[in-house]
Parts: sequence; structure tokens; C-alpha cells
Amino acid sequence: MAATTGRPELNLSTDQQKLVLDLAREAAHGVARPAAPLTTFLAGYALGAEGGLDRLAALVEDLGAAARARAPKDEQ
Repeated sequence: MAATTGRPELNLSTDQQKLVLDLAREAAHGVARPAAPLTTFLAGYALGAEGGLDRLAALVEDLGAAARARAPKDEQ
């Protein structure tokens, strides 16, 4: 991704990649499948507006908790 976009700050570590994929999973299963790409896009947008990936873990936790809260009770 970093090489394609010319943005070296987008070279995510393995742990960062896992966080984003976990967020997509939480959104897909906790809200609805189409929520996964939208949620990850908005997370990236929010992080970009704040200047970087420093808050990635905290943002993923917050958004994941919100998705879990919306999950139907039989899926929790």
C-alpha cells in the first residue's frame, strides 16, 4: 500500500494490520457485513485528520465496542 500510494506512513506493521482486520470483523458481524469497509474507511479518515496512526489501537477499540454494542443479543 505504501509503495503504491507514495505514502510511507501507510506501511502498517503486522500488529496494525491485525487491528484494522479485527475492526472490519467486528463491524461486519456486529452491525452488518456492508459496515466493514465503511467503518475501516472512516477510521482511516479519522486517523488521517488527526495526523497519523498513533491512535489506531484506541480508535479500533472504541469502534469495536460500538459495533459489539449493536450486535444482536444472540450473537454476543
